[in-house]
Amino acid sequence: MPDPTRILIVDDDPQVGRLLSRYLEPEGFKVQVCHSANEMRAALTDFPADLLILDLGLPGEDGLTLTREIRRNSSVGIIILTGKDAPVDRVVGLELGADDYVTKPFDERELLARIRTVLRRTRGRPVEAELEPGARRPPSVCFDAWRLDLGARELTSGNGESVELTTMEFELLSVLVNNPNRVMSRDQLLERCTGRSWDPYDRAIDTLIVKLRRKLESDPKHPQIIKTVRGAGYIFTPSVQRT
Repeated sequence: MPDPTRILIVDDDPQVGRLLSRYLEPEGFKVQVCHSANEMRAALTDFPADLLILDLGLPGEDGLTLTREIRRNSSVGIIILTGKDAPVDRVVGLELGADDYVTKPFDERELLARIRTVLRRTRGRPVEAELEPGARRPPSVCFDAWRLDLGARELTSGNGESVELTTMEFELLSVLVNNPNRVMSRDQLLERCTGRSWDPYDRAIDTLIVKLRRKLESDPKHPQIIKTVRGAGYIFTPSVQRT
């Protein structure tokens, strides 16, 4: 039997830890709870987590600082917990490398769906030699001077340099390259990336677009690859070739 997926919950509220443990363990996850940044660091030594659920309001060291630290050293999935009245935390959390966010108070079933979605995106993909016989490796796509390998989840520039993408950046770019020359609303983009509906105060897509422009555009202030369509959304303008 394969080892169960390991989830590390980092929240200073013991009630949240107990609630999530009681809900997630019957779903087949192995759960451990920490209440501080230092407890988290110690736990990760003996508990190699597949996913972190990280509260932003930790004492001493806040969750945003920890998100930056974790992402510098690991590709583990990160779901941040934040209050409904703090949209800036959601945006900054995604900028620092979190894969998704859930607002408090949260619905356990929605959180479970978020967990499964992030795990699907962040788990390592099989290398070509491990594919099932007859299975087709996901294609690569080329646009302008760029190449995006959809199987390896790698972005390469025209001079062969690899450009690092966060999970959410990759998901958004994948949606865009698969819908070239089509205006897509923020709602469409967010739903396809995360399954989440967009609301007027949600700046996650705008933040990710800015980050992608910094990596793709020669002049991010005057973008030519991902253009804004005022009042409608965004459009990916290059022609796309599949290889």
